[in-house]
Amino acid sequence: FMLCDVCRSCAMLNDLGRNMLSSLLVCLFPRHGLAQLEILCKQLYETTDTAVRHQAEKALVEFTNSPDCLSKCQLLLERGSSSYSQLLAATCLSKLVSRTSNPLPLEQRIDIRNYVLNYLATRPKLAAFVTQALIQLYARITKLGWFDCQKDDYVFRNVIADVTRFLQDSVEHCIIGVTILSQLTNEINQADTTHPLTKHRKIASSFRDSSLFDIFTLSCNLLKQASGKNLNLNDESQHGLLMQLLKLSYNCLNYDFIGTSTDESSDDLCTVQIPTSWRSAFLDSSTLQLFFNLYHSIPPSLSPLVLSCLVQIASVRRSLFNNAERAKFLSHLVDGVKRILANPQCLPDPNNYHEFCRLLARLKSNYQLGELVKVENYPEVIRLIANFTVTSLQVGVPGVTLLFPTCCSPVPHLFPTCSPPVVHLFPTCSPPVPHLFLTCSPPVVHLDGLEDPLDDAGLVQQQLDQLSTIGRCEYEKTCALLVQLFDQAAQTYQELLQSTNSSAADITVQEGRLTWLVYIIGAVIGGRVSFASTDEQDAMDGELVCRVLQLMNLTDSRLAQAGNERLELAMLSFFEQFRKIYIGDQVQKSSKLYRRLSEVLGLNDETMVLSVFIGKIITNLKYWGHSYFSFSICVFLLDLLFTYSSVRKLVKLSAVQFMLNNHTSEHFSFLGVNNQSNLSDMRCRTTFYTALGRLLMVDLGEDEDQFEQFMLPLTAAFEAVAQMLSTNTFNEQEAKRTLVGLVRDLRGIAFAFNAKTSFMMLFDWIYPAYMPILQRAIELWYHDPACTTPVLKLMAELVHNRSQRLQFDVSSPNGILLFRETSKMITTYGNRILTLGEVPKDQVYGVKLKGVSVCFAMLKAVLSGNYVNFGVFRLYGDDALDNALQTFIKLLLSIPHSDLLDYPKLSQSFYSLLEVLTQDHMNFIASLEPHVVMYILSSISEGLTALDTMVCTGCCSSLDHIVTYLFKQLSRSTKKRPTPMATDDRFLHIMQQHPEMIQQMLSTVLNIIIFEDCRNQWSMSRPLLGLILLNEKYFADLRNSIVNSQPPEKQQAMHLCFENLMEGIERNLLTKNRDRFTQNLSVFRREVNDSMKNSTYGVNSNDMMS
Repeated sequence: FMLCDVCRSCAMLNDLGRNMLSSLLVCLFPRHGLAQLEILCKQLYETTDTAVRHQAEKALVEFTNSPDCLSKCQLLLERGSSSYSQLLAATCLSKLVSRTSNPLPLEQRIDIRNYVLNYLATRPKLAAFVTQALIQLYARITKLGWFDCQKDDYVFRNVIADVTRFLQDSVEHCIIGVTILSQLTNEINQADTTHPLTKHRKIASSFRDSSLFDIFTLSCNLLKQASGKNLNLNDESQHGLLMQLLKLSYNCLNYDFIGTSTDESSDDLCTVQIPTSWRSAFLDSSTLQLFFNLYHSIPPSLSPLVLSCLVQIASVRRSLFNNAERAKFLSHLVDGVKRILANPQCLPDPNNYHEFCRLLARLKSNYQLGELVKVENYPEVIRLIANFTVTSLQVGVPGVTLLFPTCCSPVPHLFPTCSPPVVHLFPTCSPPVPHLFLTCSPPVVHLDGLEDPLDDAGLVQQQLDQLSTIGRCEYEKTCALLVQLFDQAAQTYQELLQSTNSSAADITVQEGRLTWLVYIIGAVIGGRVSFASTDEQDAMDGELVCRVLQLMNLTDSRLAQAGNERLELAMLSFFEQFRKIYIGDQVQKSSKLYRRLSEVLGLNDETMVLSVFIGKIITNLKYWGHSYFSFSICVFLLDLLFTYSSVRKLVKLSAVQFMLNNHTSEHFSFLGVNNQSNLSDMRCRTTFYTALGRLLMVDLGEDEDQFEQFMLPLTAAFEAVAQMLSTNTFNEQEAKRTLVGLVRDLRGIAFAFNAKTSFMMLFDWIYPAYMPILQRAIELWYHDPACTTPVLKLMAELVHNRSQRLQFDVSSPNGILLFRETSKMITTYGNRILTLGEVPKDQVYGVKLKGVSVCFAMLKAVLSGNYVNFGVFRLYGDDALDNALQTFIKLLLSIPHSDLLDYPKLSQSFYSLLEVLTQDHMNFIASLEPHVVMYILSSISEGLTALDTMVCTGCCSSLDHIVTYLFKQLSRSTKKRPTPMATDDRFLHIMQQHPEMIQQMLSTVLNIIIFEDCRNQWSMSRPLLGLILLNEKYFADLRNSIVNSQPPEKQQAMHLCFENLMEGIERNLLTKNRDRFTQNLSVFRREVNDSMKNSTYGVNSNDMMS
């Protein structure tokens, strides 16, 4: 596979060919060069001398970049005596075949693939890392060449045939063959950041449809053969083969079937989207039994892999079965779980334990309560789970908190619906669990070098969610235990504070215990929403609330000397849960909780409790102003304002009036200019002023004097910035900090002012007096995103016509003037940001794309605001509109297609803007140069397959507008109409020159509707009719291709589906005709899916895509 034809012709698989090639290469690459490379490899991987390793690495980098690297790599593989040199060769080859610039020719990649397979077949006992690197090389070549053809043959798709000879040879060869399939499945499943995401999804979808099920079936058959033999698992080779088979099965089941890229943090909510063509494997109970049998027959070192496969099988999508099939499948699944619990010998292994917990979690999340309780062994399984949980808690097995709550979360709904045996089961097994759960809470660690579990917000929230359910089981006992634990901890804490001999470490540890208890109390109070609560339980909640508020008074008295941020965050968590349950219109005013609060603390109603909360917020903002904690406080303050009744009560409080009249750095330090903090640390100010804005609006009405009084601190800040910018020499950092803080404050106020009256006050205040300052800031600091992004976001908020707040008088020019300012800012920023040149990939979003995204969102907001008549700009020769649109095109063309989809905020703002442009400014789109039009159409084509539903829907809408425009222009050209504009002719000419673009989008939309989990079918249906009418011949060919790819007995049914799709459809795009087509499409999709579900195999969707 060398660079010259002579060498390539010698790259045969026989020994003579290899010897000839080696001889040729030795002439090109002397032995002393080979020896030197092997020495460098040894130094790189073995030496402990950093300088030597650095020199070796530098030399090897030069080697990988050399022009003759390819030939030298083969010589290393043929003649190298060191495993490290073989590893280097395999790694270099992987880089060569992966490069996007100057890729290797197809013939060369085919030769490399064949050579690697032959090399592995003739050397089955290479070092493990060398074998792995070569298999990785094969997988990479296969993936990147998946759509490459040679003489109408997809040369890289015969993966099963490639490994057949390995599977028919020795155990070592079998391991290599199975590992090849496993690594290939994993490689194709993972997105490559160096290649577009859309290309990855096309390859992954094609592999799924053409090869994955065959690979999974092969792995199951090999596992059945292995389980039927008396394998000697003490033998390293046989043990390794079984492990690789299990990994292969898991990789098949863990495949990203529909491109959702599931997040491990949301493990319990995961559904495996098994294709319909796999139904036969899961309807056959032997597949499920195979893995349960393997679990009980293999060593504990391998059984975690079996459980991982069972986790995926338990997560298969519900729609794969009908009701009867699902009940049968669930019964087999629960029987297997029961068998594991009845024989728990392997569960003490941590890996087995963890995977078994995941299995139970998936079992509960994927099946409804009504289905679970109907399983014959459900009561027995629940009893076994409860006993196992108690045992695990007593011995302190880590991870047990994931187990029991998952299975008992249906408890609130279980009592009134189930038969008596199940109802009476829970009181006997559940009470010990909450008790043990509370007493075995995570240890509070404050020792040097050890991690505090309370710092892991995800773990804390996960456990609180579970406690909110199981804590309400036998709530009397849970509450008594909490009171006991809290009183003990609080008493110890007070004693430590009063003692002169107590250390700071002891106090911190005790504060950690109280932190955990405050979190738990908030969780169990929040859990009340899932249960039918009684007055007695409200009184119990009152006991807990009193203790937390008393602790709050104690800790507040110490804030001047010392404070514990974790404990303060726990207080906020408690306040939030209390607000959800006991503050609002739905709360009974006679609740026994408020009676208890009145008796102990003198808090008679929710207004007095709100006063306590606001006082706490002000106190914490005073002492915790410059931290993440202040941001959390502001978010909580916003949540308090969620209901109308709460806002009306809050605004009457003296503490709230104090905030409205004194929002200055003198009273709230985080509102000042702190030269030690980053500009990004001011985020909390926007949230803070959003809350203040909502409070101000309650009684503001048309009182301009009150508004001016409120804005005095911000007026002073604007005047200060204006004064600094008016001089030639000023403190740039101080000016930036003042301006950034100011615009963040204003954005919060603008967001809160949703009413026309209040927003017009703000608009008149800022325009025209202070708008030049914002424009000047963009001109000066366009290269500093920490400064420009807040300014751009403020402008985007000001032009957003939320709740129709931007309603100018008929005699007012302010709408046009506001657009001029918007156009000026977009043009200024856009032209300057493009002068930055090449930006490193890891910085491009923060430095450039984030600001561009905000500009797109700003332009979209102003174009769709309905307060500007854009026709007047061209009529009166005003270039503001043209400048903004041309700047948009310049910015768009500077962004690679891959970046448009890689960054979610950028893609959402771009596609929503494109939707507005194609709807209201299609003449502008039609006037663009051909390469720009093709860029936009390509971006729409790629966006149709995006994972973000908002992006996909926007693309459908944009495509619909374009197709409708084209159809109308073509219809007019066939009728006696006035001569069309030159732009119309040019746009039609572009489309006629590139019909493949529209045809590709037609096949993409049809592919998604038929084969994918189409989440926006209505949106997809709107452009589809226009695409069909514009490409009737292509659609007919596409239809015939799909019909012919079906099994012979299904072709007539599929043909009938397509006939019904176009039944009653006229050749126009009138609304009535579109609606009829949308209805037909719904029936079409349902009938096609039913037909494919009953088929043993489906259509290869990528025949349409390729």
